[in-house]
Parts: sequence; C-alpha cells; structure tokens
Amino acid sequence: MSTICAVSTPLAQGGLSVIRISGDNAIDIAEKIFSPFGEKQVRAMSGHTCAYGKVMNPENNRQIDDAVLTVFIAPKSYTGENAAEISCHGGVYITKEILRLCIAQGAVLAEKGEFTKRAFLNGKLSLTQAESVMELISAQGEYALRSANLTREGRLFKDISAAAKELVRILGELGAWVDYPEEDLPDVEESALSESLSQILTVVNRILNDYDNGLLLRNGVDTVIAGKPNVGKSTLMNMLLGYDRSIVTDIAGTTRDVIEETAKLGELTLKLSDTAGIRDTENKVEQLGVELARKRIENCSLVMAVFDTSRPLDDEDIELLEYIYRLKKNLIIILNKSDLEPCIKPDIMKKYSPHIITISAKFNEGMEEIQKTAEKIFSLNNYDPDSTIFANERQKSCAETAKQYIEKALEALKTGATLDAVTVTIDYAANALLELTGEKASEAVVNEVFSKFCVGK
Repeated sequence: MSTICAVSTPLAQGGLSVIRISGDNAIDIAEKIFSPFGEKQVRAMSGHTCAYGKVMNPENNRQIDDAVLTVFIAPKSYTGENAAEISCHGGVYITKEILRLCIAQGAVLAEKGEFTKRAFLNGKLSLTQAESVMELISAQGEYALRSANLTREGRLFKDISAAAKELVRILGELGAWVDYPEEDLPDVEESALSESLSQILTVVNRILNDYDNGLLLRNGVDTVIAGKPNVGKSTLMNMLLGYDRSIVTDIAGTTRDVIEETAKLGELTLKLSDTAGIRDTENKVEQLGVELARKRIENCSLVMAVFDTSRPLDDEDIELLEYIYRLKKNLIIILNKSDLEPCIKPDIMKKYSPHIITISAKFNEGMEEIQKTAEKIFSLNNYDPDSTIFANERQKSCAETAKQYIEKALEALKTGATLDAVTVTIDYAANALLELTGEKASEAVVNEVFSKFCVGK
C-alpha cells in the first residue's frame, strides 16, 4: 500500500500547519526532509516522541522552515501504520512547499478521508467510530460533542454489535435445528425466541428514537422569522444573533430578500431566515419577497411569527396565523415591543399555538423565554445527553431495515409461520446491523462513507 500525505489543518494563514504522512515509508520520507537539531536521527526516534529541527529541501539543501516532527510506529498510530506529522509555521506557501517535498520523496497525496479509512481497514476503528470523527469535528454544542465522543469510544458499535451477535446466535440455533432434524437437539421454544427478539427490538428502537433529536443538535432547526413589515423581525434576528445582521429602519418593506444566519440557542442551533414582511403590496419586487417568505414557511421546521403588540391585530395578522396553522408548523408567537402600551391580548391567539411569548427585541428582553420554548418544542428538556446518536442517514437506514425484519419475525412467530420463514427474516435483520457497524459492509459502502471526509483526515 502506498505511503500517503496531506495537510491536516485548514490551508490558510495561521499559527501552525500540520502535514501528515502515513504508510510503510513514512519515517524514511520524514528523515529525507527533516533534520533534528542535535545528533539524534529521525530513524532512531521512538514512537510517540517529538523532535525540534529544520525542514530541508534535499535537492538543494535549502532550509524551508524550522518545525516539530512527531513520530508514530505501527501499529500504535491513528492509522495503524508508521506515521509522521510535521508541525510547521502556518503560512500557506510554507505548508505547500513541505507537502511538495513529501510527494517528491515518494508519498502520494491522500484521498478524502483516507487516513481514517486506513484506520478502519487496519482495525483501529469500527465504521461507526470512523463516521463519528466527522461528527466530532462538526459538533456545535455540548450534547452533540458528547454523543460524538461516546460513538468514537465505541458505545454505538457495542450496542448494535451486541444486538447483531444475539441475532447470529439465534440463527445458529435455528440453523442447527432445521438442518439436523435427526439429532437429539432440544426443540426451539418460540416464547423464548420471541422474548429475545423483543429485547433486541427494544435496543434498536431506543437508538432510533434518539435520531431526530440528534439530527436537530447536529444540523440545526430551519427557522423562519415571519410577520408583517415593521413588527420587529429584523430586530429579533439581530437579538438572536447577538450582532446587527439585518437592516433595521422605520421604513416598511426594508427586507425584500431572505437573510440567512445561524444562531446558537442553548444546545439548539437555529438556521434563521429573516423574511420579507408578509402583506398585500403592489410593488413587484416586494411581492417576490413575500412569495419567497411563504415558500420558506412551507419548508421550515419552526416559525417565529412576530407581531407588534402595540397595534391591534388586523386581517393580515389573522391570515398569517391561519396560513401557518393550516401547514401544521411548530409555531412560536412572539408579541414584540413590550416596552410600549399593549393592544393585543395573548388569549385570542392560543388557538393557533400554546407557545406565546412577549418580548422587547429592541432592549434584548425575552431571549431566555424563546430558548426554553424552542427546547420544549423539540423535547430537549427530556433529552439524555449520554445517549448515542446515529451519525447519518446510512446508519439510520440500516437500523430501520433491521427493525422492520425483526418485527416481521415476531409477527411470523405469532401467526404460526414455519421456522424457516422466521430464520430468513432474522438473517436479513442481522445483515443490516452488521452493515451498520461495518462488520459486513461492502466496499462500495465503505468508499461512500469516507468520500464525505475532508482531505487530511
């Protein structure tokens, strides 16, 4: 297998850059371009040790940079191979020059996710652990980080693998009973078989039930801020972001396009869209903005409908509420401008949503109440931060397939189907779980998983 190299840090100006080398010739390549200060040579370095020295171009003996080299000896490395990492000054030109030196000495540029793929192929990580690496990198909150770490430590693999092994054990017993009827084997107790399958189904269901919350924690909640012009939508957007992103004026219809930003609200990430004020207008440009706002509402997960509490509700306000209500969207009704004399009684809006909050976006009042309400809507108050979460749709799909076949096996037992038929469905369930963990994943599945990684990881 070839020796690979890549820049593992972002290729941008910064304090440090790291060039990673992995493969049989990693130490030899490092020795050709790195010279430690002192008498000790690279080949004499022990694993998990560092040396300070200089990176040299062996063709002209020109120094490129002074750097730190870290050496890892197989199998005690991330990839399970000999590996070396050069930490140099974080200039783009310097980083590229050192990478070119590695390639000139025989390394090849790594493909996306190839370091982690080699770790998987060399038995250092399960497929679920490998997938958790990207979740760890992209985690945007404590819960998401904790779940990614639990998966990287093998929690998800252990839970699913234990369920798969139990299914394989059951298949062994059924296979022996069916294939060797002449042997004096004990009869299969269908009640015990049903109990074992039910326990496995409970494990799979528990992890599947956490998926939706996990998806919200990782990807964020598509949230639309909607309302008539000049009710304070842009001011609310700026309050949630903590800085001025949307233009705020007294002129109605300032926002014509959709303004998008991401805001943290406790453990939730809100993918905010500040939309044009929804009203009847003759202005063609504003009409386009209103239509775009309606489309965003149709496709979002949460609507924050903003109303000016200092003005009585009118037909346009009611029309907006009715529109959102018909779409059955999660809705937080926000009565803004609580610093002014109120003209709206919240009770008349309860038919549209139980979540009604009075705030003053201008004076940053009401942020905590919005956070609590959003977390309540998406059930994070009861979320177990120590639960493992599927990292992606591939894992979820495998688990759902397993669930469907386990349910079919249980139904077959109830209806008196032959054990041959039960065995077939259990076999499909076991294969789905083994594909999830990577113990029986095809090469195509493995390649697809690692294609989503960045180069250098």
